Amino acid sequence: MNERRSGRPTGVLFDIDETLVDLRTAMGNTLREITAKDLAHFTEEDWAAYQHLYAADPQGYYDRYLAGELSFSRQRLLRVAHAQEVHGLPAFDDDAAEAWNAAYDQTLPQHFQAFTDVMPVLDELDALGIPYGAVSNNVHDYQRAKLDAAGLERIRILVGIDAVDAAKPDPAIFLEGVRLLGTAPAQTLYVGDNPVVDGRGALNAGLKPLWIERSGNPELRAAYPDLPVAGDLTAVSAVVSGSELPS
Repeated sequence: MNERRSGRPTGVLFDIDETLVDLRTAMGNTLREITAKDLAHFTEEDWAAYQHLYAADPQGYYDRYLAGELSFSRQRLLRVAHAQEVHGLPAFDDDAAEAWNAAYDQTLPQHFQAFTDVMPVLDELDALGIPYGAVSNNVHDYQRAKLDAAGLERIRILVGIDAVDAAKPDPAIFLEGVRLLGTAPAQTLYVGDNPVVDGRGALNAGLKPLWIERSGNPELRAAYPDLPVAGDLTAVSAVVSGSELPS
């Protein structure tokens, strides 16, 4: 048995987006709300494809933001510009882009919601006296506001990319979360939805990884046989109660 996977965790760190907060749904609802008038001709299939393309970010603009190549607003505008182009829609001029970004900023927080499996897990961690927090690939203040808007004010420990000038999968950002929890890396569970950034990133930093893969895609899961995987956060309860990580 891998030593890092054995034993009951004494602390838990979570990713935020798509692990605690259903960001894809929030982004999709926001896109639809702020562009419904201009895209009134869209079918439901069109909307699904447009929303998916924006959220999936196949051009990697968010990664370029993390690398310091783009501002946060710029990566967002490039993502929607790509979705516009693919759907044969006109590009935004500067004024339209500014108005779109302002509307997006104002509307998105209204749609932030925690997944339904989050609160029961946090309740159990509180009952067991196990400290928990979040480590996220965005800046602290933005993610703090997101957690609060999603009803997750109780998550007080939060590490953003501005804390140590590093982003996941860099070990430094994971270890800053461990430091704030006051736990040891080998006894800290890290829970996230991205197998590379979260799963292997946590593993390489010496933490116990738990990959949350909500779609149940067997081919995707088979691509990462080294990572414990579960379909939702109920697996966290099993782990902190002393059960083995799923495999």
